[in-house]
Amino acid sequence: MLGTDDNTEKFRIDKWLCAARFFKTRSLAADAVECGKVLIGEARVKPAKAVLVGDRLTINIGQKQYVVEVLALSSRRGPASEAQKLYRETDASRQRRETIAAQIKAQPRPFFFKGRPTKRDRRDIERFKKGQ
Repeated sequence: MLGTDDNTEKFRIDKWLCAARFFKTRSLAADAVECGKVLIGEARVKPAKAVLVGDRLTINIGQKQYVVEVLALSSRRGPASEAQKLYRETDASRQRRETIAAQIKAQPRPFFFKGRPTKRDRRDIERFKKGQ
């Protein structure tokens, strides 16, 4: 039910977050709302809170923060192309996420070995220790 004009039907925020594909399941969305990772305006809400067209949501998922405006209401989880029509992300939010993604990508990857290090791995470890 995309973009209904009938105001008698209420859409729970946890259902809407699942339909907009921010979370994979409704229970994950409800947990995020309960933990305060989803805000309407600047206020914490409960999972049963009704979301309205025009609401400004702040959604924190891991290191990513989305600031979106609700454009349409739906409680049905459809294809991604339909889900993207439910909201509009602000330009500042998109730029902030891209900056954080670039910073994370630029960080050096830690050494991870599977089991006992090989001779080559040991040489790399020694080279790393001498460099510091």
